[in-house]
Amino acid sequence: MENQLEKRYGLVTAICTVVGIVVGSGVFFKAEKILTCTDGRTGLGILAWLIGGVIMVSCAYVFGVMASRHEKCNGVVDYVEEMCGEKYGYFVGWFMAAIYYPCLTSVLAWVTARYFSVLVGWDITGGQCMVLAGFLLILAFVNNALSPIIAGKVQVATTVIKFIPLILMAVVGTVFGLKSGMTAENFSYVAQDAGPTGSALLTAVCATAFAYEGWVCATSINSEIKDSKKNLPRALFWGTLIIVFIYIVYYIGISGAVDNETMMAGGETAAKIAFTTVFSKVGGTGVFVLIVLSCYGVLNGLTMANVRGFYALAIRGKGYNPKMFSQVDPVTNMPTSGAIIALLLAGWWLLYFYGANLTAPWFGPFCFDTSEIPIVTLYAMYLPMFVNIIRRENRSADKNTFKGIIMPIIAIAGSIFMVIAAIISHGMACVFYIIIFAVIALIGWPKRYSLPMEQLETHRE
Repeated sequence: MENQLEKRYGLVTAICTVVGIVVGSGVFFKAEKILTCTDGRTGLGILAWLIGGVIMVSCAYVFGVMASRHEKCNGVVDYVEEMCGEKYGYFVGWFMAAIYYPCLTSVLAWVTARYFSVLVGWDITGGQCMVLAGFLLILAFVNNALSPIIAGKVQVATTVIKFIPLILMAVVGTVFGLKSGMTAENFSYVAQDAGPTGSALLTAVCATAFAYEGWVCATSINSEIKDSKKNLPRALFWGTLIIVFIYIVYYIGISGAVDNETMMAGGETAAKIAFTTVFSKVGGTGVFVLIVLSCYGVLNGLTMANVRGFYALAIRGKGYNPKMFSQVDPVTNMPTSGAIIALLLAGWWLLYFYGANLTAPWFGPFCFDTSEIPIVTLYAMYLPMFVNIIRRENRSADKNTFKGIIMPIIAIAGSIFMVIAAIISHGMACVFYIIIFAVIALIGWPKRYSLPMEQLETHRE
């Protein structure tokens, strides 16, 4: 078997991967939560979207700078390893392969099934919805593991599709709201029992973490992007800017569709209520179908990164059985063994997500929101890397103050802000999550499962 992945993706696919992984689920899934946790204060919600967007763009920009200098098999692991050393790079890679990627992928499988269930009238935590979530999870992995070219085309197609409902609501919803006075009414709305502005804002920003997350997954295909040292930084920067703009105009548009009290009371059906109000029942249902497809596009994009998680460790001689997980199938040119273990982990985290968040708690105090806390963990893991970037830039003869100092400082401030927001928002759940995180980190202790690179090479066919 070969052990190198082909360069098959261009700039357009890279941008579509960044935008496609992020846009299409969280903006619908978390918009209602942001509105609720800000007690219907639309302006405060927009501020939360803006703060979360600045954090995302600053971090993506710093990653883009690193991408212009390093090109290996898996962006995040490469960059952390380069900045903070081999051991820290391994633990970040282990965390992403064992927790981050499968957690987000499993949540996206449920979110896709959730909106389909809203469309057909199923219970979003019922048997039909969960079975569909499991099927969609398997479908995404099979598609990516056996036909990566088709997976790439699905990513481009769903990226185009998901912009249709967002732009329609942004434009038509805004015009509708300005004409009817709904936008002005919602912007001036203040609930009588509104909580403190500071804590509400922090909770809302934490909620945006899920909606904005996923861009970093695009770095997992950097060795498969043509001229990646130029195209990946461009994709990260322009992709994240597009995302922030789309989210804010969509949020403004949806505030013109329905009054805030109805939206907050609507729960999982809030988005459907808004679209059917603006576009009629038939038109709104048609647009809602596109929302379901866009959610699947996000699932597909996350799966593209997920199937490469253990490969990125194994190619370094690390993790479980590196000689097996470093192999690339000669027919599909994909790490099939890594895809299988990734699917099993995603299936487990889907089960955990149901037992911890969608029903009476199965795991006692060891329940946490897998759609938010692992994302904030990754922001915390970025901090040593960003600090070392500044140190290296200060020692560099051709120092670039903006790229190497100012932007990393903004990224550091944003990451710390996100960590504080998560602690305030989730409280004791963060403590029990740290225990789970520590156990999984110990399971992946590198000295126990390492294989020298020269020995790994002798096992490759």
